[in-house]
Amino acid sequence: MRPLLRFLDEELIERIISEARDVLRTLGMEIHNQQALELLADHGATIDPGSFHARFTDEIIDLALASAPSGFRLYDAGGRETHDLSGENVHFTPGSAAINVLDHETGSMRKPVTGDYVRYARLMCALDNIASQSTAIVPTDVPDEVTDSYRLFLSLLFCPKPVVTGAFTIESFELMKDLQVVVRGSEEALKEKPLTIFSVCPTAPLKWSEVTSQNLLDCAEYSIPVEYISMPLTGFISPVTIVGTLVQHTAETLSGVVLTQLKNPGAPALWGGSPAAFDVRYETTPMGAAETLLIDCAASEIGKRLGLPTQAYSALSDAKLLDAQAGLETSMGATLSVLAGINNVSGPGMLDFESCQSLEKLVLDNEICGFALRLARGIEPRDDFPAVPIFEELLRDGHLLISDHTLAHLRDEHYFPSSTIDRANRSRWQEEGSLTLGERAHREVELKVAEWEPGGIGETEQTELVRLMEAAVRRYGLEELPERE
Repeated sequence: MRPLLRFLDEELIERIISEARDVLRTLGMEIHNQQALELLADHGATIDPGSFHARFTDEIIDLALASAPSGFRLYDAGGRETHDLSGENVHFTPGSAAINVLDHETGSMRKPVTGDYVRYARLMCALDNIASQSTAIVPTDVPDEVTDSYRLFLSLLFCPKPVVTGAFTIESFELMKDLQVVVRGSEEALKEKPLTIFSVCPTAPLKWSEVTSQNLLDCAEYSIPVEYISMPLTGFISPVTIVGTLVQHTAETLSGVVLTQLKNPGAPALWGGSPAAFDVRYETTPMGAAETLLIDCAASEIGKRLGLPTQAYSALSDAKLLDAQAGLETSMGATLSVLAGINNVSGPGMLDFESCQSLEKLVLDNEICGFALRLARGIEPRDDFPAVPIFEELLRDGHLLISDHTLAHLRDEHYFPSSTIDRANRSRWQEEGSLTLGERAHREVELKVAEWEPGGIGETEQTELVRLMEAAVRRYGLEELPERE
């Protein structure tokens, strides 16, 4: 039986959706994008051009929900399916766009460069419990104008896994789309086998900027999947209550669904978000807070009630180091997300309020994800009945270590973590160096990065990716790309 966790009853879900629709009808959304406003106007929305406001109708909302797909699939660079984003299927992806990395040698955060990203991408190839990459860190050795496309470029070069990404500007979308087309071979092939998910973020409260709304429309045009990342903060830029914040999240996300589906009915998207409880004591946004996790899980319930696949930023920590807090918050978020059936769970590797990535934490989080995914498989009989013959063998031999039943089901029934997780007895642990968690994780990072081998795309595609990226950086004054080895 697949275990599932629910926080909202049907009556409350329906009331939250109803109130969110009323917000969109009565207050509407501020949308700083002429194309989006015209699209809404063409379908009956009331537009106030002076204030960039659009008031939605029930007919527009219903039309969008009717065409929005209940799931979609992702594929790696070689065209192999990696994700079925539907039902209660759960996949993990690292947190994205960190402006710092945690340096294991110094124990301090610093600004990342290309070499950090390459190590990250190579490591990602070996982390089996994290199904996709993200454009996880922002290298500072290329012009700001190309950091979004450059991150995608590096991911496509060094790891075949699909990529959760996003564009910082309107102009960069075209290059990011072209990079994907190089890998797939054509726009039609990219549509048939999506390679990325783009994060698109409304601005709380009840607003779409020109950049994010244009990214949303551009992705819809090419059927590139998006995840709507609504970011209400309780008691600050959303109501202090969880239910009130869910109403706002639902309204903001529902407006994204409408824009996507009006632009291209059937375009794939995830009902997602990165909400947080706002801690007024420190003026921070704790992603590991219990209230944040409640909002994440409940928002997914609402998305599923509307028939959409879901996403959440919920497997991460606000800690500054790889410490007990980092493990506590990340494991709690990953476990709840899996039990809630959130389809794409973002966050592994992240620290410090979504601003820092740690490769050592990413290795630990890969194990946390493995634990959580094992929980999701639940409990089921595996040739356990009739039970008497198994116990006859146990009583006869005194153990079942090499029994047919054990050999048949050991690997299916049990999750065995890497040596990052210490399961040795104390004497063996001491013999092997008495390593701390951080030391074991760092050893695993070094091993997996060293074992990396090229794969995913051919030399022709690599050459074309480099050509496109070199042309882009030259436009902003950089004569050649940074060293990638």
